[in-house]
Amino acid sequence: MLAAYSVIANDSIQTLGTWISSNITVVKWWKMALMASGILAATVFYGWHVNDGDISYGRLTKIPHQEVQWYHGIAPVALVTLTTMGIPVSTSFLVLTTFADGIVFNKMLVKSLIGYGLASIVAYLFWLLISKWIDENRKIKEGSKDYWRVAQWFSTAFLWWTWLTHDIANVAVFLPRQLDFFEVSMVVTFFVAVIFYIFSKGGGKIQKVVQNKKNVRFVRSATLIDIVYALLLLYFKELNSIPMSTTWVFIGLLSGRELAIYHLNRDDNKKSIFPILKKDFIRLFIGLVISVVIALFVGFMK
Repeated sequence: MLAAYSVIANDSIQTLGTWISSNITVVKWWKMALMASGILAATVFYGWHVNDGDISYGRLTKIPHQEVQWYHGIAPVALVTLTTMGIPVSTSFLVLTTFADGIVFNKMLVKSLIGYGLASIVAYLFWLLISKWIDENRKIKEGSKDYWRVAQWFSTAFLWWTWLTHDIANVAVFLPRQLDFFEVSMVVTFFVAVIFYIFSKGGGKIQKVVQNKKNVRFVRSATLIDIVYALLLLYFKELNSIPMSTTWVFIGLLSGRELAIYHLNRDDNKKSIFPILKKDFIRLFIGLVISVVIALFVGFMK
């Protein structure tokens, strides 16, 4: 339960953050929570059904099941603390490194670094390209608002599903690899409770990471971010079964987009963008350092 809350509370920023920002003033929070919960339940139950009781979608094939010990709870506690401070970190590094060996950790790190770099490049090129047809700084025409709103809900649903197939492993690692129907139902019930709590708080303090990026409250910008991010996650999901930091991919995406927007608006003060990018990267680095320290401590306790 602690792992489930800590992972969803910190990582929901990646998938639901832009959606919350652009809809919080026009859609009641419980309606958004209801949709997010429905997709979550369907994703978990489907994965459980097709993978013989395993809800991790194959992300844990390189990490054998271990009997959970008290020191495995250090990572979720650290994650909850960082979340209350509004610091987004890699839940995959923080949680899975307490179970994985050094070889798997190295592969996770390499895949995550590639994800950060690829997301930055793709986002930079994509936003330069679409600027020829779409100006995100201009208001959407009245007749197009409803179409973009519907498109955003579909893109968020697609992204939410894609993210869950990646990061559900960060919770499943604490569970037996095979769950019966009662057990998976209890897991889903708690997940849903967490989702409703997060939405009732408007995303929490960590939501500020999204809000300080340009135009993410606009439905058109939020939709484009979600689509690009979902496609990137889908690519890495199909690449191999090694877990990775989806947080690094998300921050890389936002960084590349911010650089493209600066490039397109050279009259803006360049000093305003680099502190934001620097702060995001420092947060990722802090999370990585904490993950390594916790992993070393757990290795010592073993």
